Amino acid sequence: MITFTEAAKQKVREYMDQAGNGCLGLRVMADRQGRNHFRYNLTLVLEGETYDKDVKLDQGSFSAWVDPTSAELLEGTTVDFVSDLSGAGFRFDNPQAVVRWDDPVAERLQRVLDEKVTPSVGGHGGWVELLAVDGDTAVIQFGGGCQGCGMSQVTLKDGIERIILEEVPEIRKVVDGTDHESGSNPYYSR
Repeated sequence: MITFTEAAKQKVREYMDQAGNGCLGLRVMADRQGRNHFRYNLTLVLEGETYDKDVKLDQGSFSAWVDPTSAELLEGTTVDFVSDLSGAGFRFDNPQAVVRWDDPVAERLQRVLDEKVTPSVGGHGGWVELLAVDGDTAVIQFGGGCQGCGMSQVTLKDGIERIILEEVPEIRKVVDGTDHESGSNPYYSR
């Protein structure tokens, strides 16, 4: 189900040691944010904070508890702890977050979104997904802090569209397919 690397296990154990004797392990949660985007949450579990429906996973030096919904969303996931120039933290390698397209143009476009767009908007708690490629038009969807954001159209025209048109010459137009009115936590309010 979920695999923790040795680096992740060591870091969890450090946090548990800091929390003291009442700490039983770790709760792992996942929430689907879009078709391919997830929000993950790790919290220490104290006595009395486990539930009958939880899936308990023995990780050797600690136990992890996962609610049934999160367990489905995390099937096959590896959790690592990384430290690099951009900072340190837990990284989830979730196979359900990998997007595959049959169309080679859509596949290249997806790679551009994943590698060049998502890191930028991710700093604002946002994400962008490719919904479809229709001829020379890409249809994208904003989510998270980008859904309902007052700057989303500037981000689309001055950033995302420019990058896509440079990187994927078959695409000549990028269309926003987002329902911005249902955005609940925009980075910049309208």
